[in-house]
Formats: sequence, structure tokens, C-alpha cells
Amino acid sequence: MNKPKLKTYAPPPAATSSAPSATAPIMTNSLTLQPGALAEYQEWLNTIKQRIVSVRLRMALAANRELILFYWELGALIAHKQAQSQWGDKLIAQLSADLQKAFPDIKGLSASNLKYCLRFFQFYASAQGEITADSTPAPFGQQAVDQIPWGHNILIFTKCQSEAEARFYIDQTIQQGWSRDVLALQLKSNLYARAGKAVSNFSRTLPSPQSDLAQQTLKDPYTFDFMAMTAPYNERDVEQQLTRHITQFLLELGKGFAFIGRQYHLEIAGNDYYIDLLFYHVTLKCYVVVELKNRKFIPEYAGKLNFYLSAVDSLLKRDDDQSSIGLLLCRDKNNIEVEFALRDMNKPMGVSEYTLVEALPDNLKGALPTVEEIESDLQQLQQRGERGE
Repeated sequence: MNKPKLKTYAPPPAATSSAPSATAPIMTNSLTLQPGALAEYQEWLNTIKQRIVSVRLRMALAANRELILFYWELGALIAHKQAQSQWGDKLIAQLSADLQKAFPDIKGLSASNLKYCLRFFQFYASAQGEITADSTPAPFGQQAVDQIPWGHNILIFTKCQSEAEARFYIDQTIQQGWSRDVLALQLKSNLYARAGKAVSNFSRTLPSPQSDLAQQTLKDPYTFDFMAMTAPYNERDVEQQLTRHITQFLLELGKGFAFIGRQYHLEIAGNDYYIDLLFYHVTLKCYVVVELKNRKFIPEYAGKLNFYLSAVDSLLKRDDDQSSIGLLLCRDKNNIEVEFALRDMNKPMGVSEYTLVEALPDNLKGALPTVEEIESDLQQLQQRGERGE
């Protein structure tokens, strides 16, 4: 069977010519315009379209802001009433039933969501002192909580231990445009404790504010739990897995990293050299050289990375690029050793650890109990405890 050919639209020929005249009017549904006027109309139309998109976004943000404010006030009212009475959780159950009966078309009035409203208020209000019957809601807007969806807020105030940690994840959600699943992943990996923690020499080798931005870009440790490696494995195996899972890898690296290549080839003085992983950071406007080591850090690694950075700055860096940055990823490190190794390096670099999920070899998997066997043993232990054995 012959494949159907794609057809393109061609205007019908004019009666007196095989091609339309340059000054012939052009139809746009009900408008007949000259080419110059048509271009002007299209530009004007695009302006209106952009205005509509902007207004729709502002309307969505305004609606979200009002919803978050409503939940905040609802949580405050519940907290104050609980402080005044002895009803406890029965208050929330009764309130939910009455509100759902009065407003059956409004979502968010379930008992579980009312409990979230209460926790939402308590989490942020507790930083200002004890909540009593005479407490008034803290000034709303101090946090950026009204700029992210309610589902994101629930994840943050139920998982975070402090207001500072919550503020970090709120800011990152806004800046990075995280979905709820991505936010949950970053919370699980404890990004707050890892961000900006790499040992580096940025403060000495980069101008401000470039040094601060670079420091906040790096983490320690990096968590590559999207990969399962079976021992023994080497750096090349890790590289292959990282590039095979490049989407998850870029997510762990953070916003702004653009992947250039793996085992990137450089020719220097007639000799061949290969960079493990090469990236370009669009915010920092610089190349980022990543070297992987499947062992503990030793000072010699810093010297090799310094060499690669010099080569990239000479061979790849453009005039409008900033100085290239190096990231050395090791399985383990001693921070004092790293600080000594980087002290006299003239190229900006940081050193971090990375963690992997190590899969069990096939010959050991059968030696471990299954989940069902563990559950059965736990049930037997519980039954014995109930019988007093």
C-alpha cells in the first residue's frame, strides 16, 4: 500500500496571472487586508492573546491566594475554638458535617482537610508564640504560601520541621516550577539539608554574587536513588546509568543545567583527554565539568579537575561566558582534606559525595525472606505476645 502524501494548501491562481499579485488583498475570515495591514493585524492579535494569557494567570493566582487565605482563617477559627472548649477532635467532625450539609457544592470541607487547615495555621502561627483563645491570626503574606497550590502546602507543612525549612521549599517550588510529585521527591531526599553544602573554593576564585550562586547550585551529598547498581561497578558504569536516566539526573542537579556530553573529547598538545560529564549552566553562564570517582576523595583528583577546567576555558569558553566550574563527585570524602586540596587551586571547583541504591546480587536474593514471610513472622510474634508466651 502506498503511503498517503502530505498535501499543502496553495491559493488558487488569479484569473489573469499564474501567481497572486503582491498587492492583492488577503482574506482573514471576514476581513480583507493588504499584506502590510495583515502583518499589523497579526501583531496586534498576538498582543491581545498574550494579554489574555497574562490575565488568566493572574486570575488563577488570585483564586489560589483567596483559597489559601480561606484555609488559613478556617484553621485559625478552629484553633481558637478548640482553645476555648473541651471538644477536641469531635469539633472538627461535627463542623465538617454541618458545613458540607450547608455547602454541598464546595470542596475542601471534609474532616481530613479541616485538620490540614488546623495544622497549616498551627505550623506557621506557632513560630510567633503559644496559641490561646485570645490569639489573632499572624499577618498573612509574610510567607509565599499563597503563591503555591494547597496540595504543595500540605506536603511542606506536614514534612518540614521548621519555618525556615518550609520557606526554603516554598521558594524553590516557585523558582523551579516544581510539580507536587517533584516537591515530594525533593522533600524525601532532604534537599534543604544538602543544598549549598559542597566543599568549594568559590568564595576565593569567583566574584560575588557569582560565588554565592555557584555555591547554592551544588549539593552534598547528591542522591542518585533512581539508579540501582550491582557491585562491583566502576565510574564508567555510573556514567552510563546517569546518562541513561538523564531526566532524573538533571532533576537532581537542579535548575539550569544543560547536558552537553559524556566522555567529552578534548585534544591537548596532540593527546586525547575525556571529560566524564560536561554541562552548561544557563543561569551561571558557564560550563560545568563533572568528574565521577567511585572511591574516597584524594587530593590528586582536584589537580586533574583543575587541568580540565583550564582546557575547557581555553578551548570551549566564549568571551561572554563566565569561568568554568568543576564538580568532583566521590563516594566518600574528608572535608579537611578537601579544603587543603582546594586551597591553592586557581580554578573554581567543589567536591561532593554521592549515594546510590546498591542492588543485591542474584545469588543473595533467594537467601533473604520475602515481605510475606516477614509479615507472617510478625503476626506469629504478636499472637504469642497476646497468649503471654
